[in-house]
Amino acid sequence: MPSEFPDFRLGSVLATSFTGTLSERHGTSVERIPVPHRLVDWLAVSGLAVDACTLDQLELARELRESIHAAATAAALQDALPASALRVINDRSAQGRAAAVLTPEGQRRWRLDPASGVEDALGVIAADAISVIAGERDGRLALCASPTCRAAFFDTSQSRTRKWCDMNTCGNRQKKARFHASRGRNSTAQPNTP
Repeated sequence: MPSEFPDFRLGSVLATSFTGTLSERHGTSVERIPVPHRLVDWLAVSGLAVDACTLDQLELARELRESIHAAATAAALQDALPASALRVINDRSAQGRAAAVLTPEGQRRWRLDPASGVEDALGVIAADAISVIAGERDGRLALCASPTCRAAFFDTSQSRTRKWCDMNTCGNRQKKARFHASRGRNSTAQPNTP
């Protein structure tokens, strides 16, 4: 993939990984699918390969992404799910055509028809979001503790107390900030010795 684009932040849950294509929502936002071929790249990496994407399809994808984020955020906060977000998620799910298949390892994978397009891949993402938001999986929706991120993620840790969407980015950034803040306090608290 071209280096002029930021790396994808992939997780184990399709729907929340998709919402991660826009990160740092409360800071300096990072758009990871700024052009149609980047959406094609993300779909391929996520097992939903399609041949092409138009600007209109990219806009459909972004609308779905933001709707999933809004609904997942509401679910994580135990608020009412936004009607407009539900409408988009449900519409995308109903319009997609894909088949669930079982792999030899006993895992479910989605198979798109060779003639499938972006709408079919979005249908899979929407169906995954419905499964997660409806509470059909073992885990819980949570929001990243980073004040500039606040990404929705699916916590499957044993204690269900994970704080960061990604330990390698948000978690490390917060730990570094705390470390530097404590070093600053310690250096001003220490008296100068001759």
